[in-house]
Amino acid sequence: MGMSVGSNQDDEDVMLDVNMTPLIDVMLVLLIMFIITIPLPNNAININLPNGTPPPVQEKPPEIVELRLDAQGKMFWNEQAVESKQALEALFQTVVQKADQDQIKLKADRATEYKYIAMVMAAAQRLDVKKIGVVSNQ
Repeated sequence: MGMSVGSNQDDEDVMLDVNMTPLIDVMLVLLIMFIITIPLPNNAININLPNGTPPPVQEKPPEIVELRLDAQGKMFWNEQAVESKQALEALFQTVVQKADQDQIKLKADRATEYKYIAMVMAAAQRLDVKKIGVVSNQ
């Protein structure tokens, strides 16, 4: 039972394991540097467009028309009295003929009977008026 102090007889066995931690650190740093220095992809497509004249400006922007109905069913187109249903349809026809239709705001009195409002809305629908709205009295 003795204890040996000093060198061992197996000195010929050298530790052959390589320490991988510093190599991994260097690889990660290089990887991050390469990722940062990669240029961002440019998805632009170069197109040679012709130099033309701009489209003509509209003569008049669409206007807002106030169509008011009073309690007796009388119609007013921008505060001008409309005498009959045929005259109202003629006014609707002028609106429909424009490329960009005027906006019509239908404002009825609180005491107006529903049949007058329905008549105006039906005439607008039949004549293909696209921009018509009902304004409340509140």
